[in-house]
Amino acid sequence: MEKPTMMIKKERQTKETAIKMTVSRGLDDSHIDTGVGFLNHMLDLLAFHGHFVINVTVDGDTDVDDHHTTEDVGILLGQALAELLSDKEAIKRYGTAYVPMDETLSRTVVDISGRPYLHFEAEFSSQQVGSFDVELVHEFFYALTINSRLTVHMDLIRGGNTHHEIESLFKSFAQALRLASSQSDISRLPSSKGVIEE
Repeated sequence: MEKPTMMIKKERQTKETAIKMTVSRGLDDSHIDTGVGFLNHMLDLLAFHGHFVINVTVDGDTDVDDHHTTEDVGILLGQALAELLSDKEAIKRYGTAYVPMDETLSRTVVDISGRPYLHFEAEFSSQQVGSFDVELVHEFFYALTINSRLTVHMDLIRGGNTHHEIESLFKSFAQALRLASSQSDISRLPSSKGVIEE
């Protein structure tokens, strides 16, 4: 049973992007408008499979490319998750998820550790999905991981269609984070040190 949730509100304003975001735990529909269609789709999957409600609007310089929007959404989402998951008492802390997407298979392992680190190993079958540069997948997860202070290992184990490859990575991250942040049957902080860094 998950604890009652709170809603985290975040805003970010730079010369490149203006973002408004709310994040909470739950099963309600998310409303996502980043101006980048493929990123909208991936964030919707992350929210659905992670049991998050993400509402976000972005005014970004997508006339240049999708880089700033994708990275800045990752930064703000990471900051929101850090606040949302700040109560680490009696969480499972670790989560692992393997997710197939037809011919592809991804694995993500998450530790809500307070020590930001990303290992990302994925060789994509093509460089773009539509107009979206696939190198931005790493940029997104790096920004999210560093700002949420998670330890994350992501591996694309088996490839195929590039859309499927990226979708399986987003779904596996969401599933692993949902498991790691779920409540444990043992009511103590899951650290032998007695502390998890904020």
